Amino acid sequence: MRRLRAPNGCPWDREQSFDSIRTHTIEEAYEVLEAIGDRNWPGLCEELGDLLLQVVFYSEMAEEAGYFDMQAVLRQLADKLVRRHPHVFGAEEERAASPEQALDRWNAAKAAERGAAPASRLAGIPKHLPALAEAGKLGHRAASVGFDWPDVPGVLAKVEEELLELRAECEGGGAAERQEEELGDLLFTLVNLARHLGLDAEAALKGANRKFAARFQAMESSAPGDLRALSPAEWDRLWSGTKS
Repeated sequence: MRRLRAPNGCPWDREQSFDSIRTHTIEEAYEVLEAIGDRNWPGLCEELGDLLLQVVFYSEMAEEAGYFDMQAVLRQLADKLVRRHPHVFGAEEERAASPEQALDRWNAAKAAERGAAPASRLAGIPKHLPALAEAGKLGHRAASVGFDWPDVPGVLAKVEEELLELRAECEGGGAAERQEEELGDLLFTLVNLARHLGLDAEAALKGANRKFAARFQAMESSAPGDLRALSPAEWDRLWSGTKS
């Protein structure tokens, strides 16, 4: 990377900045997730390299600017791993007997690093997280202090309540802003339902997206003629055929 950024290096790499490669970082992270979802292990190896390239790129630009270098990144990471795993690197009495206890130790070490308690339990959640991930973190943080539904039936009841409110806005001709607000409330509650079920809302939606795409493509392959000329009954018949 240092050679690529040098005066006689690659013109494209030389003109990049922290801001210009941010979108590439997000894309590479999602390609890692896709490889894992597909269980494509050779592909995962390649995608992890591409994601690591982003770390190397940022670190090289930071070194050029005099902020820090790659060694500092790795050193801070190693120190953090030791510091936040007292149940591994600490005294015998700090050993963790379960994953839950290990997570408690991690969170306690993280809180100690922050020093004074933040103004809110919700502080520190990245602003640019995708909405589903942000909703999951908000729900988890609130639940950590007891603000939560007691069980899955409680969340399901809330889902039904939010759905009724959205239906009322739609059927009553409510303003688009109100419909959007009610839709957001429903989506937020569904993310919390996923948390109670021990599921990943993002993975669940990705699975639904892929299933829909596969079934739609199957309909395209078996459709007689122009898709736009199909009647609702024909669409229904084709869709039902993809489920068999």
